[in-house]
Amino acid sequence: MPHSAKKLSMTQVLACGAAIVTISMGIRHGFGLWLQPMTQSLEWNRETFAFALAVQNLTWGLTGIFAGMLADRFGAFRVIVGGALLYALGLLGMAYATTALLLSLSAGVLIGMAQAGTTYAIIYGVIGRNISASKRSWAMGVAAAAGSFGQFLMVPTEGFLIDSLGWQQALVALALAALLIMPLAWSLREPGFRGGAGHFREQSIMQALREAFRYRSFQLLMAGYFVCGFQVVFIGVHMPSYLKDQGLASSVASYSLALIGLFNVFGSYAAGVLGQRMQKKYILAFIYLTRAVVISIFLLVPLSPMSVYVFSAVIGLLWLSTVPPTNAMVAQIFGVAHLSMLGGFVFFSHQIGSFMGVWLGGYLFDRTGSYDIVWYIAIALGVLAALVNLPIKEAAIVRTPVPQGA
Repeated sequence: MPHSAKKLSMTQVLACGAAIVTISMGIRHGFGLWLQPMTQSLEWNRETFAFALAVQNLTWGLTGIFAGMLADRFGAFRVIVGGALLYALGLLGMAYATTALLLSLSAGVLIGMAQAGTTYAIIYGVIGRNISASKRSWAMGVAAAAGSFGQFLMVPTEGFLIDSLGWQQALVALALAALLIMPLAWSLREPGFRGGAGHFREQSIMQALREAFRYRSFQLLMAGYFVCGFQVVFIGVHMPSYLKDQGLASSVASYSLALIGLFNVFGSYAAGVLGQRMQKKYILAFIYLTRAVVISIFLLVPLSPMSVYVFSAVIGLLWLSTVPPTNAMVAQIFGVAHLSMLGGFVFFSHQIGSFMGVWLGGYLFDRTGSYDIVWYIAIALGVLAALVNLPIKEAAIVRTPVPQGA
């Protein structure tokens, strides 16, 4: 398939794309640290906070589809800049929200839209269009590893900001940090998109959507990614409170999330490298099944700071390592012309799972006083996701040429 005449350099794409994902995902991964200080200060229950973040994940997934369409048509630059502005506004709104509705609108809707424009689907579209298939999975692994490094870097920083500035001013500081995404986006302007000229397409948007949603492997990929969202967002948001409820120091929670981010640098990169050498469906099945085993062991052994750190390191290896093989598989099956859009639809499934994981965590805790049921659901879903990935067909889809005028 022809592409625009000139491409961005691989170094340029990876350096700037990775930096954008580092900031965007780094901020996002620390939101669980605000659960207790915000709810205690404003006298809210945990479901109020959890519901706002559930709205965030659902909004991220839904608007990610349209952000992907815009990025595929006009290039990523404008979408990323808009996302950065929304991120800053959303963080400021979250800082000064006084009602559950305002929290859902700021932390939920605005930040969800911001993440849709500044994270994986958009950056992976740039990678797909500018980096050859022989290095694509690896490059996606590098970008995913950057998001994990952002978690390792930003979560302890966010914990420090909360302790030193208070939870409200810490959010204001993060709003300023989000604006750093804008100058980085400048380097991702794609020459082929100037003046609204997109890449050559042999399909319209509707043709691409009909083809994808009728394809059984695309449906299975979406089902597996639903589970990924459920697991990682439940753990990411509720783990700090779960550990505090068990009597562990707040620093254990910060170090736990940081370790997840650190070890997922290696896990995401390894998944991207392996995706160049073996079938990606087997990588995904292994990740989901291993997650179920690791969570089970974590719940069975006596809880201590050491058990938390070991769990965080191991689950970190599996955390965002689903992202490179999933998106590389979409590109491999359907091509790159509509990659951001189709990746957005797959990610929407992920975010429905995220909505369920984070909301159920708060809902069931408020009603049972425990997270046990949600942990058990996460284990069962891990086994299910491993099974649904196995029948996926990864080969490029064979298209029948449509006669002119048909």
